[in-house]
Amino acid sequence: MNRLIYLDNAATTQVYPQVLDAMLPFFTEHYGNPSAIYSFANEAKKAVDQSRSTIADLIGANTDEIYFTGGGSESDNWALVATAEAYESKGKHIITSKIEHHAILHTCEYLEKRGYEITYIDVDEKGTIKLDELEAAIRPDTILISVMAANNEIGTIQPLKEIGAIAKAHGVLFHTDAVQAFAHIPINVDEMNIDMLSASGHKIHGPKGIGIMYIRKGVKIRSFIHGGAQERRRRAGTHNVPGIVGMGKAAELAKANMDNNIKNVSELRDYLIKRVLDEIPYTRLNGHETNRLPNNANFCFRFIEGESMLILLDQNGICGSSGSACTSGSLDPSHVLLAIGLPHEIAHGSLRLTLSEQTTKEDIDYTVDKLKGIIERLRSMSPLYEDFVKNHKE
Repeated sequence: MNRLIYLDNAATTQVYPQVLDAMLPFFTEHYGNPSAIYSFANEAKKAVDQSRSTIADLIGANTDEIYFTGGGSESDNWALVATAEAYESKGKHIITSKIEHHAILHTCEYLEKRGYEITYIDVDEKGTIKLDELEAAIRPDTILISVMAANNEIGTIQPLKEIGAIAKAHGVLFHTDAVQAFAHIPINVDEMNIDMLSASGHKIHGPKGIGIMYIRKGVKIRSFIHGGAQERRRRAGTHNVPGIVGMGKAAELAKANMDNNIKNVSELRDYLIKRVLDEIPYTRLNGHETNRLPNNANFCFRFIEGESMLILLDQNGICGSSGSACTSGSLDPSHVLLAIGLPHEIAHGSLRLTLSEQTTKEDIDYTVDKLKGIIERLRSMSPLYEDFVKNHKE
């Protein structure tokens, strides 16, 4: 393979050189445990504090409201399980949406088995949550609303401010899984009335294995990992100092470049979408046309199956992903695509391409040119397409 075009940045991102440079000293020179009291540990402690402050500033939080975790999935589990336990005396009802990440949905299934009731709110055909349905679902025993900031598959951005206002008006806690949105679009936890927020380092050109939970002061959720006194006794375990430093540096870079990145990446995304829709027939864009993450483009191509398309893209050096779960051993199409109303046969032919600031117009042109040939080739082998063409000629 002579060429690599990486268009799966929603799955993970490349660690930026500046991030790696910031991390390296904490593996070899400043390797002290920040919980220690001797002076050698001071550099590690200062670095953890600085990263905490940088991340808090990015979302308009206070420094002591940021807790470091092992990643977005841990943070999501913490938000749901610990809230359920802490507020059980008020009620056992939680509201979420049908298009959440599996870190939320599977945790909800876990809670349902333990006697909690979960209401799954519908979304419209663009993937936006139905606010009237959300408000109508609130009951006296509702303790939490958890709705993602932006969808990981189709990129639709949710109306966080409106959701937060509804939650606050009814005295219900509001958590958002912001793993895809954090540091990509502006988020302010006070303006949006967010009580808890999950984010992950490896989605923003930081390292894997590090995440954060924002917990608003006064929210009385319980510890999730028990042991030592780290993270103000709420999340035990020796601090992953290099990871924390890396996420802090990535957040710093993201904040400094956010406006330019939104503008430039959005323009490239729109160019990709236009070429695909104009040049490949029987194709639809999934998600909201404009109110979507700057780097996300998600398509469905009729008469083909997503896994074959990914394999052929890979043979041409292009990394993308499919909404279909077939690559994980399931034949079921994406729950997100089904939730926005797509039939199974169309949902199976999905492709998500997610860009970064490093993606070029030449990368997009190469990808679309190869994709056109791949779709044509797969459709030429499809009995469904053959029948469709024959029926439309008659």
